[in-house]
Amino acid sequence: MHLLGPTRGIATWLLFCGLVCSIDLDVSDEQSLKDAASTSTFAMMKYYYGNETGQIPGAFPDKWWEGSALFLALLEYWHFTGDTTYNEELSIGLQWQSGDDGDYMPSNYSSYLGNDDQMFWGLAAMTAAEYGFPDRSSGFSWLSLAQGVFNTQIKRWDTSSCGGGLRWQIWPYQNGYGMKNSISNGGLFQLSARLARYTGSSIYLEWANKIWDWSVSSPLLSNTTWNVADSTNVDNECATQGNAQWTYNYGTYLMGAAYMYNYVSKRALVPLPLLRNALKLTVYRLQTNGTTQSQWLTAVNGLLNATFNNFFLTGGIIEDYYCEPAANCNDNEILFKGLTSSWLALTAVLVPTSYDSIIAKLQTSGQAAAASCTGHDNGTCGVRWYKSTYDGWMGMEEEISATNIFTANLVTFNKTGPVTSTTGGNSTSNPTAGEDDTDSDSSKTTTITTGDKAGAGILTAAFVAGWIALMAFMVLGG
Repeated sequence: MHLLGPTRGIATWLLFCGLVCSIDLDVSDEQSLKDAASTSTFAMMKYYYGNETGQIPGAFPDKWWEGSALFLALLEYWHFTGDTTYNEELSIGLQWQSGDDGDYMPSNYSSYLGNDDQMFWGLAAMTAAEYGFPDRSSGFSWLSLAQGVFNTQIKRWDTSSCGGGLRWQIWPYQNGYGMKNSISNGGLFQLSARLARYTGSSIYLEWANKIWDWSVSSPLLSNTTWNVADSTNVDNECATQGNAQWTYNYGTYLMGAAYMYNYVSKRALVPLPLLRNALKLTVYRLQTNGTTQSQWLTAVNGLLNATFNNFFLTGGIIEDYYCEPAANCNDNEILFKGLTSSWLALTAVLVPTSYDSIIAKLQTSGQAAAASCTGHDNGTCGVRWYKSTYDGWMGMEEEISATNIFTANLVTFNKTGPVTSTTGGNSTSNPTAGEDDTDSDSSKTTTITTGDKAGAGILTAAFVAGWIALMAFMVLGG
């Protein structure tokens, strides 16, 4: 839960900081935004002990996934400000928690992780690759770590219930194993879309489409109302939904759709390597600038409008209204809108038609967030930004979200989008990363059903028929 008093290290910071650390923000001024981000980043790092003797880099024993949120904020801080102060802690921690097989299943935590926990570390590694954060000289590359998470998670795609989807938890003995939720499935969709754009590999593109299609067929995601539910349950074959509304559920599907739109709009022809070696030619799957691109733009616009309507409420300021008005947000929930703010900033770059509307919302929320950072006369940030004053909350999560919104606003001064392997990205690829980690596969006890075999046969037949039709088109009509 949120902290109500100083913790170890904070007392010294309070004495040092004094009035000079209060945040007076001008969202139209680049240096003002950098100063605000510097203040909140300094504050959030006061809760990080992984760089101290005897501590474990990147580890938060009771909330392991939050390390990824911290490092995501540090990556964005470095990218948008150029400040390298925390890069060594970031690099070491992001590598340390990668596990023996390079898939973010470290032995100390893997027995109780959720798919969403692992996924967020994969997104942090993917962000490092896309921002050109230098790979370490030893260990795993950032790109390979993202690939490792992808490879282990698609093995857990569960067709034994609901026609597919990832369960929330990895292991059957965990509470929540019977749920399939938006952040796990939307997170894997986002990761797949980002890997597709970065590498150009068809496997990631195919999985992104597969996850999206399943999500739309389930109660989790509506492509008519653009409602994003929190979860659904396997006990009734996903017939109902837990419709709690959280910013990051919308944000993760929005981010994935934005990557898909950007990728497809820049590539009319996507290489499909199947049969290439046998036929000594390159087969292409046609991606027109009509249907597919239009599909993803429709998804971006639908999810973006729903996000604005649902969560930018009082004064047009972002708010997780399921917990903020009642002041009962837990640590996880405090982070949601910060993550969403970062994804909105990236969406603005990836989908230029969304830029103006997103920036207006980010600026209003950023100004309000800064107004909440007046606690203890040292710039301590609160949770309920819409109050535009300090609300008495204090903790690492509050500072992470503040950093997220400040760096998100810096996108107006740095529109350099995420790179790919052909536009400056140099993180080493390993398409088989994580494949040796047999302990990470919770699906190994699931038997293959007749329906699974039939489904595989249908997919194979559909591919063969489609390939023949494509060859005919290329020979006769191309």
